[in-house]
Amino acid sequence: MKILVTGGAGFLGSHLCEKLLQKGHSVLCLDNFYSSRRENLSRLTNNPNLEVICHDVIEPFYLDADQIYNLACPASPIHYQQDPVKTVKTNVMGTLHALGLAKRRQCRILQASTSEVYGDPDVHPQPESYWGRVNPIGPRSCYDEGKRVAETLLMDYHRQNGVDIRIARIFNTYGPRMMVNDGRVVSSFIVQALRGRRLTIFGDGAHTRSFCYVSDLIRGLVGLMDSILLGPVNLGKEEEITILELAETICELTGRTGDFDFLPCPGDDPIQRKPDLSLAREQLNWEPEVDLREGLKATIDYFDDYLSRHPEEATFEERLTEPAKRGEHSCREREDGK
Repeated sequence: MKILVTGGAGFLGSHLCEKLLQKGHSVLCLDNFYSSRRENLSRLTNNPNLEVICHDVIEPFYLDADQIYNLACPASPIHYQQDPVKTVKTNVMGTLHALGLAKRRQCRILQASTSEVYGDPDVHPQPESYWGRVNPIGPRSCYDEGKRVAETLLMDYHRQNGVDIRIARIFNTYGPRMMVNDGRVVSSFIVQALRGRRLTIFGDGAHTRSFCYVSDLIRGLVGLMDSILLGPVNLGKEEEITILELAETICELTGRTGDFDFLPCPGDDPIQRKPDLSLAREQLNWEPEVDLREGLKATIDYFDDYLSRHPEEATFEERLTEPAKRGEHSCREREDGK
């Protein structure tokens, strides 16, 4: 098949493109390189079945595709809060344009939604039937509510126009090709540890998350797309760990001492987050397989190599001291992916 992946040069998108090419498909990678980089696709650039198109999904796109994976949107708080209006436009206008293409081409579309639709949950673990507890006017709402609207659009296009949809609610995912400066807890801890710095923990470290390795997540996305299940479907890992335990594990694996700086917790940061995977397990025969320590070792190896080749790349703390880079970014301006 010819498969369109919006956001295909990002962390998840590049792994998805690689998986689809391995399965023998032709892949159209659509990306504006706002929070992604071309290097993520370096292993694939000589593949004749990959076409990379530099385009922003908030503008219409007219392509030929048999399936669409809509992954385009900055996914880390540092990136999506940098230009919150653009984040909302990406989630709403980008999803509308992807749905319009799916309607015209009569092809299946999978929306990469998020566990953030559950907000700071008062139900634990979170099943798909839970409607969530989201602050609609908080600093995270551009992403949280944007993804909730995207889910609404998919369901309405399905009910009104018969579009063949799939909705995946993605929980915390980690692995190679994460960004040095994305501010996510796994990448931040690893980069700080490898650079011999104190690890920054927001809050007291008692907050919990569950972390799914990227290969497991991609296997889940492809499985959902190829299934008859519309969704939404949780994809993540049920193994829960505190942020302090994660920091200590990364220090152990990198051979660094556990020196931590505890800072105030950001607004609306969920206290607990863990998926109920009953639906994915029963309907998709899917659950994650990669052990956390195994996945962290692979991710540490990736960052160790990347930082040796890009020693000057700024972390998210250093980026926070720079003037905010707002407004539109052309593909030419973003070609370096920084």
